[in-house]
Amino acid sequence: MAEERKKLTVPELALRKQAGEKVVMASIPDYPTAVWAERAGIDIAAVGDSLGMVSYGFANTLPVTIDMMIAHAQAVRRGAPSCMIMVSMTYGSYATPELGVANALRLMKEGGADVVKMQGGKDKAHVIRAIADAGVPVMSHVGMCPHFVHQYGGFKLQGRTAAEAMRVIEDGIAIEEAGAVGFEIEAVPAPVAKAVDDAVQIFTFGIGAGPASCGQLLLAFDLLGVFDQFKPKFTKRYAQLSDSAVEALRRYAAEVREGIFPDADHSYGMKPEEQEELARLLAKRGR
Repeated sequence: MAEERKKLTVPELALRKQAGEKVVMASIPDYPTAVWAERAGIDIAAVGDSLGMVSYGFANTLPVTIDMMIAHAQAVRRGAPSCMIMVSMTYGSYATPELGVANALRLMKEGGADVVKMQGGKDKAHVIRAIADAGVPVMSHVGMCPHFVHQYGGFKLQGRTAAEAMRVIEDGIAIEEAGAVGFEIEAVPAPVAKAVDDAVQIFTFGIGAGPASCGQLLLAFDLLGVFDQFKPKFTKRYAQLSDSAVEALRRYAAEVREGIFPDADHSYGMKPEEQEELARLLAKRGR
């Protein structure tokens, strides 16, 4: 029997950073993918509101609700019991400190989260502080924050100029000072991400932000090739499951239409004596 894997804890995140040990993260939206993550030894299963795009087909993450996140988090927890589970707070769910605390507590109590994650830096420091003060391990998000997509005019690289980079760095520092245990750095130039990581002691993880951060995140559906409508520059495909799935479904459709499936190997039979008795009963009924 395989030895049970020890789950990463919140205090260990800063220790991993200090030791220069990389943390492997993947955004996991559902139970089957969580089972794969568990078997693969992923450290942190991030239940991100990106599931609104990859699982529901939304144009962005904004329509996702806290109730949706709780349901997905519960499924991921069941599939990946040895992973740390980080659950995203949804757009509008932390508009005020009071609302943020209430929804963070729901994600912990109902969703089984180990950590919750919101978005924003200096402008959201008061909300981060309130959630941390409520006893909830909280992370935030700098760089390209999907909740602000309309302010950017689309999903666009942030921190391209020195002035923009300084704002990203200052956001990271504000997040740390507010009591967060870590934060995400998304879609910024690699030198900017390194400067942000160097500026804080807490855990950082990157997506589209180069190799400097302690943790690295990709969407499981992106790296597996499940979601293939588009591929961000920072995504590396490690499989093409969408192609395999479409081909399998085509073969299934063809075999059904040709009468090949189901065959005897994929059908249930009856004991000969029961089949004979059934024939007798049917014949009797037909009189």
